[in-house]
Amino acid sequence: KMSSGAADLRQRKKQNCTESDKMAPEERNKENSKLGRSPKYMLIQRFAKLFFGCLAAVTSGMMYAVYLSTYHERKFWFSSRQELEREITFQGDSAIYYSFYKELLKAPSFERGVYELTHNNKTVSLKTINAVQQMTLYPELIASVLYQASGSEEVIEPVYFYIGIVFGLQGIYVTALFVTSWVMSGTWLAGMLTVAWFIINRTDTTRIDYSIPSRENWALPYFACQVAALTGYLKKNLNCSAEKFCYLLVNASTYTFMMMWEYSHYLLFVQAVSLFLLDSFALAQTEKVHEVYRIYLFSLIVGYLLQFENSALLVSPLLSLVVALMLSRSLQMNMKKSTFVSRLLKIMYIYLVLTVAVTLNFLLKMFIPHKENEHLLKFIEVKLGLNTTKNFTMNWLLCQESLQAPSQDFFLRLTQSSLLPFYILVLIICLFSVTQVIFRRICGEPLKETVKLEDGRIGERPEIVYHVIHTILLGCLAMCLEGMKYLWTPYVCMLAAFGVCSPELWMTLFKWLRLKAVHPILLALILSMAVPTIIGFSLWKEFFPRIMTELTELQEFYDPDTVELMTWIKRQAPVAAVFAGSPQLMGVIKLCTGWTVSSLPLYNDDDLLKRNENIYQIYSKRSAEDIYKILTSYKANFLVIEDSICNEVGPVRGCRVKDLLDIANGHVVCEEGDNYAYSKYGRFCHEIKMNYSPYVNYFTRVYWNRSYFVYRINTVISFQS
Repeated sequence: KMSSGAADLRQRKKQNCTESDKMAPEERNKENSKLGRSPKYMLIQRFAKLFFGCLAAVTSGMMYAVYLSTYHERKFWFSSRQELEREITFQGDSAIYYSFYKELLKAPSFERGVYELTHNNKTVSLKTINAVQQMTLYPELIASVLYQASGSEEVIEPVYFYIGIVFGLQGIYVTALFVTSWVMSGTWLAGMLTVAWFIINRTDTTRIDYSIPSRENWALPYFACQVAALTGYLKKNLNCSAEKFCYLLVNASTYTFMMMWEYSHYLLFVQAVSLFLLDSFALAQTEKVHEVYRIYLFSLIVGYLLQFENSALLVSPLLSLVVALMLSRSLQMNMKKSTFVSRLLKIMYIYLVLTVAVTLNFLLKMFIPHKENEHLLKFIEVKLGLNTTKNFTMNWLLCQESLQAPSQDFFLRLTQSSLLPFYILVLIICLFSVTQVIFRRICGEPLKETVKLEDGRIGERPEIVYHVIHTILLGCLAMCLEGMKYLWTPYVCMLAAFGVCSPELWMTLFKWLRLKAVHPILLALILSMAVPTIIGFSLWKEFFPRIMTELTELQEFYDPDTVELMTWIKRQAPVAAVFAGSPQLMGVIKLCTGWTVSSLPLYNDDDLLKRNENIYQIYSKRSAEDIYKILTSYKANFLVIEDSICNEVGPVRGCRVKDLLDIANGHVVCEEGDNYAYSKYGRFCHEIKMNYSPYVNYFTRVYWNRSYFVYRINTVISFQS
């Protein structure tokens, strides 16, 4: 019976789709005849609007990509640098990603390069890793294939090709946001305003300035394409060809997004929750929403298989929620009827989905072996105040700026660009309208098939409701963690631009105010053009000179001490040497020299996290013998001490590396509210520079400059006290 009901639903959907395709031209012809316009005239007008809108979207994306490239050149003087100096601009985990791209290009064949990455024992000492799985290196695999297959070796250098792809993806990112706002508002003026706000607030919309190869810079453009396609897919009265195109684009972009970023399933989970709430209040076609759930399920299964049976996907909250939604669907059969029983079923449905999802996720984690970022769960506990810890890694993560609550400067910047005030205005109007629609649905009033401008019911459009819920959920995350602002702010730009350019939103507001002096439809049309135009001119006057100054002003990024260190390692250190030091510096050493290192700036592997904590002990108050034992346990031959960490004067006391180490090692004494570090040993990074026993027995200084001190770890020592 259930299967026949589902089949009937699909059949009705196909019939409705066909009927809408047949009826739409007739309705348009009637409307055109009333206005005295011929169908040919309307077709030309529609084509011109589509053509110029697409041209504006593509041009905006291309100009943004060129802007990023020009700014990057001005900031780093990239074209006038040697290869070593260019590579030093990649810091931390970015250096590791680019180093594997270099290794792929140096391999005798692509197949051999992939094999070496999946069985890599030349990066981290005493450890063989599957770098493709552990670091999600699919972007580097694609970039290396494109570079070699396109014959670009004789045309462009590898580094320019690599960063060019990333800048190109950022252009696609902007274009997708443009299209999303355009689809929602019906005017590409909203897309132009979205792009303007995105670029002006670039500090808070993207991390491209700080970390070009980071995974989110590769992945988020595909997510933006998925959101744009999903926006179109959720629209009512969409013709079949457009619906199929949107469906296929959602499919392709969802799968690609999942392959590009290891944390993608968490963001898709937030999106799935938005769709679940949208469907629970019967504000969208259930069949469409469940098609998106099937896309999630397919992407998770294919991702699991192609990501070397990644168990994190099996225990992800996304999979548990989707399966729970599939199992609970039978309760939705009569939910959209306006009966008392249907309302009870709706409450039962929501409760059942949440219960099944939580239970299923708990059972999966019990029976499936996984290492699904356990430190992330511990971090959440400590962040929420549910637990306390002295663990170095956990406290170090808590001290990171991206994991703090957003600062007042963040809100001040959004307010100065007029983005935040208009976003709040649009959000409030949409929320009130959605609340009205939900109340009408509870009272049994059906949704209108076609919402007209004079109705003033913007809350009945499913794509609008989805974006309202989505931005609220992302905003809640951004209020907790500043790093989440890079996911939230782009969609703030999009939603605010859509709102001020949408006659429907203004009409909804005027419907509440009951304007009689001025015709509300006329005023809504005027404001939807006038307000964004005024905003655009004010932004142009205030921010365009600043952007041009950024592009014309020559900046200088030069680190001679690091260049000297890398040059010394390449010339003087044995090829088989293993270096130990801070994980961030080890990433740069791996990229610039190719030498094996003892740790990496990665935080998704328990063993690497433990290594990082142990090797950071070189900045603690431990004995020379303790440090020697730690380093030799990882077969390290050379130790690099950074003066910037050893003599760090951080803005927040207690968040410096040496402070966190003292807390973890129990070397902190509290007296009358003040904390004092105490140990019978001096701080190792200071004491080793004194060149006295026992330090000289274990370590021999072989190189130093203003920023770095390099020590050879002695293999033959005399234990003197």
